[in-house]
Amino acid sequence: MSKLRIAILGDGGWGTTLAVLLSNKGYSVTLWGAFADYTKRMVKTRYNPKFLPGIKIPRRIKITSDIKSAAKDKEIVVLAIPSQYTRLTLRKIVGSFAKKTIFLSVTKGIEISSSKRISEVIRAELGPVKLAVLSGPTIAGEVAKEVPTAAVVASSSKQIRKTIQAVFSTKRFRVYTNPDVIGVELGGSLKNVIAIACGVSDGLGFGTNTKAAILTRGLAEISRLGKAMGAKLETFSGISGLGDLVTTCISKQSRNRSVGELIGKGKNLEEICRHMQMVAEGVPTAKSAYALSLKYKIDMPIIREVYYLLYKNKSPAQAVKDLMTRKSKEE
Repeated sequence: MSKLRIAILGDGGWGTTLAVLLSNKGYSVTLWGAFADYTKRMVKTRYNPKFLPGIKIPRRIKITSDIKSAAKDKEIVVLAIPSQYTRLTLRKIVGSFAKKTIFLSVTKGIEISSSKRISEVIRAELGPVKLAVLSGPTIAGEVAKEVPTAAVVASSSKQIRKTIQAVFSTKRFRVYTNPDVIGVELGGSLKNVIAIACGVSDGLGFGTNTKAAILTRGLAEISRLGKAMGAKLETFSGISGLGDLVTTCISKQSRNRSVGELIGKGKNLEEICRHMQMVAEGVPTAKSAYALSLKYKIDMPIIREVYYLLYKNKSPAQAVKDLMTRKSKEE
C-alpha cells in the first residue's frame, strides 16, 4: 500500500490536511492548487497560510499547479474542490488518468446549475469511473492536529469502500464504510444549510433551546428529502448525518455557522462572502436544496427560510416569526 500514488485536487484546508495525513502514512502524494503563484509560495515555505495556518507541509509532498501531471498515473484522485468549480476542474483532466484510478470526492456541496450531487457530476464528466465519497464531522484544523476524528466512506463497490478505508485510516482518523452514497453526500451537503440557520440564531442572541430545535428539525428535513431521493434513513443518524450536523452547527470554526451569525447580526451576504478566504458551501447549497425540495415536493421550512434570507433579502426576524407561527403539526 505504501507504493500508492495519490493526487489531491484542491489546496484548501481539507485537501491540504488529507495530503499531510496520507503522506505521513508513507504514500506518494501530489497536492494540486489552481493558482500558480500560491502553489509556488507553498513549495517555498511549506505552509498554507490562507487555508491551514500553522501546519507544516512535509517536503515529500509534491505541490503543483499543473493539473494534468497531478492526475496522471495515480491510483487515487481525491477531489477537494468547491462544488461549483468541480465540473470545470474535471474537464481539465479528461484523458489524464488511468482506468484503474479511484476518484474520491470529499466535497460537501450540490451543484447549483443542475442540483446534482458531486458524484453525479463526476459521472457526467468522466464516465463510469471507480468512485467513492468521504464525509463526516471533519474540521480540517482538528484533523491536521491529530484530534481523534471519525468519518465515513461510501461507494456502491464494497472493494472500493474497503480500499479507501484502509488507505485513510490512522490511529487518530477512524473511517467507517457505508454503501449509501446518496445519503452520505446529502448529509454532508445539506447540514451546511442548517448550520447557517443555527448561526442566524446565534447572531440574533438566541440560546441553546433554539439551536437544539433547529438542529433536530433540520435533521428531519434532511431525512425527508434523502428518503425521497433514494437514501437510507439510518444514514442520517450516523456520522455523515447527525455527526456532521452537530459539529457544523456548534463549532466556532464552522464557516457556514459563521456566515449565519453575521446574517443574524444584519450583515449583507455579498459583503460577508467578499471578506471570506474560504468557501462556505452552505451558501450555494441553500439554492440547490431549495430547488430539490420543490422538485421532490418535500416540505423543508428551515431550508426555505435560509434560502429566502440569503437570496430574497428576507429579514431574520421575519424568518423566525414565520417558522414559529406555522400551522401546528405532529413531530
